[in-house]
Parts: sequence; structure tokens; C-alpha cells
Amino acid sequence: MGHADTPAERAAAAVAIHCALVIEAAGEHCVAVKLQLACFERLGAAGWEAARRVAETAREHGLIVIADAKRGDIDVTAAAYGQAFFGRTETPFGTVESLGADALTVNPLLGRDSLAPLIAAAREHGGGVFVLTRTSNPGARDLQELELQDGGSLSERIARLVHELGAGTLADAPANAPAGQLSDVGAVVGATVPAHLARLRELMPKAVFLLPGVGAQGGRVEDLAPAFAPGIAGGLISASRGIVAAHQRAGGDPAAAAKAEAERLRNLAWTLVA
Repeated sequence: MGHADTPAERAAAAVAIHCALVIEAAGEHCVAVKLQLACFERLGAAGWEAARRVAETAREHGLIVIADAKRGDIDVTAAAYGQAFFGRTETPFGTVESLGADALTVNPLLGRDSLAPLIAAAREHGGGVFVLTRTSNPGARDLQELELQDGGSLSERIARLVHELGAGTLADAPANAPAGQLSDVGAVVGATVPAHLARLRELMPKAVFLLPGVGAQGGRVEDLAPAFAPGIAGGLISASRGIVAAHQRAGGDPAAAAKAEAERLRNLAWTLVA
């Protein structure tokens, strides 16, 4: 990022270094890095550059890069978001590269047409999306558990949409594709609400579940078995704060504590499909 002069640049440089150290310490026990974009974007342009650096570091360690941005807007704007996260933008001054994410969290509130450009951009670059379906926060029940007139909750209706949007990719899969192939349209399903997992898995048999809320929000890996019905790749457990702040509970060297916690969670996850 060059010489850091402004407070934003200094803070962004520190964030990038911190994230790189966490990846170095714990990355061998992880399959993905989930970048909470708000934490970078609040630092302005320097923060966005830091996010790009962290994404590059994650890729160098063989990790999937998930941009947790929860984007969702009308189709024209959604297409621009697709360029920002997956593709590139051609300008009269040259090409502007994207973050280069492998996956993006997206908000379905505006409906199918707002998701289509994001899914198309992800597919063009071999990526995918995770649709907010039943989130981990307590206030999720305010809307997501509302019963609809035609039956079922709002989260269940979103789940059906996720399944429908992902079906196209599976239909286009080559004849020699693995029988357990999963869709590139996944779902964000909070680990804090394990009672919903079985029903949502029934509605989305081929979707990858992104499972935030383990650790700091009270979710437990041991309760997540239904998410892994398709196999070990059926779920991605997100425990960012639990890993990064492990030394605050265990004491000792922060890097060693982060590595140990990531390894512990990985081993727990394996027991769900053993």
C-alpha cells in the first residue's frame, strides 16, 4: 500500500497485516476466509485496498475468499456490484480489477431479478453466492419467521428460491460430474438456530450452507449435523471472532491460540460426517 500517511491508511495497513498474520497462523485448518467488508469499507479507499491485499494473501494460502457484503439492489446496480466483487470494470482510462472474490453474501429482499446479475457475474468467474436465508441475529425472527399466506415462513420461501436459482447450474453439469455435486447458489443459515437446519436442508438439498454464529454468538458446532447431509462440503462453519480472539480466552501466544482453535473446530466439524 506504500507509505501510510493518513489515519485511514495507517489503520488499513494494520488491518491487512493483522489479517495476514491470522491467515498464516490458522489458515492450514480452514478452507475459506470470510471478509466482513464493513470493517474494511469504514476506512474508505485505503480499507478497500486492504481488503484486496487480504484476499490475495488468502488465495496464496489456497483459501476460498468469501466477501461478506450482503449486497442486494435493482438489476442495474446489482450488475455493478457483480463487477466490483467478481469481474472487472472497463473505463476510458483502463481496466479496474475487482476484489476477485470467490463468493459473495447477497440479500434477497428485492427478489429474484436483483439476484440474477450477481449470480451471473459469479458464474462467469467460477464463483458463487450465499443468499441470506435464516440469519444468526436475534432480530431475524422479526421478518424471517413470519408465516406467509400460501404456507411456510419467509425463510422457507427464500430457501425455495435458493434451490430454484441453483438448479440451472446442476442441470448444466457434465454427464461425468460427481453425483454429490453442490449448487453455486448457497444459503446463509445461522448456527444459532439449529432447530431450522433440518427443514432448510430439506428445501435446499444441493445448497452449500454458510453457517455463521459459532462461538461469539452462541452457536455450537455439535448442533450443525443436518447442514452436512450432502457431505463435508455441504457446510462452511464461520467462527471468525472465536479464532481471532482465542488468545483472550486461552491466554498465551495469539498465533498459537488461533491455530489451536481453528484446528479444534475443524476436528469437531469432521465428527459430524464421520
